[in-house]
Amino acid sequence: MCDVDIKFDDQGLIPAIIQDIETDEVLMMAYMNKESLDKTLMTGKTFFWSRSRKRLWQKGEESGNIQQVKEIYYDCDKDTLLVKVIQKGGACHTGHRSCFYRKLEHVNFIIPGKEDKDFGASMVHGKATILQSLYDTIMDRKKNPREGSYTSYLFEKGIDKILKKVGEESSEVIIGAKNGDEDEVVYETADLFYHLIVMLVDQGITLDRIYEELGKRRRSSQDR
Repeated sequence: MCDVDIKFDDQGLIPAIIQDIETDEVLMMAYMNKESLDKTLMTGKTFFWSRSRKRLWQKGEESGNIQQVKEIYYDCDKDTLLVKVIQKGGACHTGHRSCFYRKLEHVNFIIPGKEDKDFGASMVHGKATILQSLYDTIMDRKKNPREGSYTSYLFEKGIDKILKKVGEESSEVIIGAKNGDEDEVVYETADLFYHLIVMLVDQGITLDRIYEELGKRRRSSQDR
């Protein structure tokens, strides 16, 4: 079914990176062979090849956390796939939304010719652009609703539904913190950020206004 000369490795496999089409979050990485790729294209659901079990498997076949495929890209060498999906539930077998829920700590990145302060500033700017990218994606879903999109669903239901989700996610953050579960706090805080941005978009409030308000408070505290 695939009309592109995809390059499979000597085992007949190609790595497939699975990404949330709405948030751009990388959810997981697995391997496809020709059969699983063809079945993915045919059904619109992700199928992979298990190297350990030596068989084809569908994501969510046991958990129900299926992935609805929306777009598939291939890289310049045609040896890696990027599959953009709508994820039902968590993508990771641990129950987390993404398999990449743990951060590698205590890593020193050295960039020749750059001062530490410049690098730190660029890192802060880069992380801020993630929020802006998420804001832009959510704004697009409001302007151009997509069938099956959770974000579009929230806008369709209106502000009461959105605020209910903000309240629920706030409670989940509190519960995670109360339990002392760092991973849960990080996961639920990300969910809270997402729903807060949905609320901001619904209210026509830009992130720049939030940044400005935080800047005012920072300057005010420095003047005291």
